[in-house]
Amino acid sequence: MTKHSRIIEHIKSLEVGARISVRSIAESMGVSEGTAYRAIKSAEADGLVSSIPRIGTVRLNTEEEKDIKSLTFAEALNMVEGNLLAGREGLHKYLNNFIIGAMTPDVAERYLENNDLLIVGNREEMFNLALDKNCAVLITGGFDCSDEIKSKANAKKLPVMNCSYDTFTVATLINNAINSRMVKKDIVLVEDILVKDPYVLNVSDSVGDWRRLVRETSHTRYPVVDDDGRLVGIVTAKDVASQEDECRIDTLMTTNPITVGPKASVAYTAHVMVWEGIEILPVLDDRRLLGIVSRQDVIKALHYRKNQPQVGRTMEETLLDSMEIEETRDGIKVRGRIESFMLNSIGTGSWGALAALISLAAGAAIRKAKGYECFINTLTVYYSKPVQLGDLIEVAVRITELGRNSCNMEVTITEEGHTVMKAIMSASYIKR
Repeated sequence: MTKHSRIIEHIKSLEVGARISVRSIAESMGVSEGTAYRAIKSAEADGLVSSIPRIGTVRLNTEEEKDIKSLTFAEALNMVEGNLLAGREGLHKYLNNFIIGAMTPDVAERYLENNDLLIVGNREEMFNLALDKNCAVLITGGFDCSDEIKSKANAKKLPVMNCSYDTFTVATLINNAINSRMVKKDIVLVEDILVKDPYVLNVSDSVGDWRRLVRETSHTRYPVVDDDGRLVGIVTAKDVASQEDECRIDTLMTTNPITVGPKASVAYTAHVMVWEGIEILPVLDDRRLLGIVSRQDVIKALHYRKNQPQVGRTMEETLLDSMEIEETRDGIKVRGRIESFMLNSIGTGSWGALAALISLAAGAAIRKAKGYECFINTLTVYYSKPVQLGDLIEVAVRITELGRNSCNMEVTITEEGHTVMKAIMSASYIKR
C-alpha cells in the first residue's frame, strides 16, 4: 500500500468531527508534510474531510444516504460570518432544520427536534430550551450568551454561535445555500455515470494483447496506463490497423488524450465529445485513472435527467413556459410575451434572454429536422433593438444548410412585424 493510500485509510478510521492537520498526519504516519498535504487535499475532494475557516480541517460524516439539503453547523456558521461561542465538538453535525425563534418558549417546544438550528435574538430562555431539545443555537444581532449556556453547550456537544446579521438575513442566507445544493444535485456529473475499473492496456503491452482484449470484451478503445496506473494514452482500432501482433502499444497509441475530471458536468462532457469527435473520455483525478465515460453513457444520462419529474427547472425551461412553438416548412417559430424575469436592469428585454430564446428555438428546429439534441457552436447577432415588458415577440428559425453532423441557421426575432434581433448560427448534433 502506498503512503497516500495509508493516509487515506487512516483518515477514514478517524471519528466524525476529529480535527486533522498536515503536521499531525505527517508525525503520526511518518511521512513528509508535502505527502500529508496532498493526501488531505485528496480526502477533501472525496468528501472525507472539510477545511473550514477559523475551525480547521475536520473529519466529515460520509453516509451514502445523507440528504443533499443538509448543512453542517460549521458550514452554517461560515455562511453568516459568525463566531463560535461554545460547543466546538458538535460543529461537524448536520443540521436537520432551522427554526426562527420569534415565538414563545411553549410554542417553540412543539417545533424543535434533535439537531435543529434555532435562530434567535437575545433570549436566554430560548437558548436553554434549544439545548434541552438537543438543538444548536445561532444568536443574531451580535449578542453573547451566559457562561451557564456555554457550559451546557460544551457538555451536550452542541454549538452555540452568534453573528451580526439580523434574523431575517440569516434565514435567507441559509435557505439560499440549501436551494443552491438542491440545484447542484440536479446537475448530473461525470462521477455519477463513469465506468469504474475499466479494461486498460499497459505501455508494455502489444497489439496482440489489444486483439485478445477485443475478443474478450467486444470493445475497441482502451486507456493505456504506466506501471503506476497513470494514464499515458488511448489506443483504438484505427491506431493498430494492419499492425503486427508484436508491435508495442506505446508506439501506436494517441498520447496526451483529452480527459475530464469526476466533477465535470455531463453536459460539458457531451460538448467536448461532439466538438472533438471522440467516443470515450478517461476520467482522471490528478493523473490517476478513475474510469471512463462513453458517448452512449453521456446521451443516456442527458435523457434520464430530462425525464426526471423531481429535477428543478432550468432558465431555458422557464423561458419556454409562456411560449408557443409552431413547426414551419423551413424550421420553427416560437411566440410569446416579454415577462418581467426577461428584463435587464434598465427595464428592457435582456440581450441574454433573447439570445437564450434563439438557442432554444434552434434546438427545437434541429430536433424536428434530424431528431437529435445539439450544441450551439457559433452565434453571431448582427442587429438588435430593445423590447419592453408585455411585447409579443416571435422567434423564427430557418435552417440554411443541413449536414450530416452539423447545420447552419438564420434566426429572426420580430415584434408586431418589426425586426428586434437577427442572428446567424451553427450547431453540432449529439448523436445517439
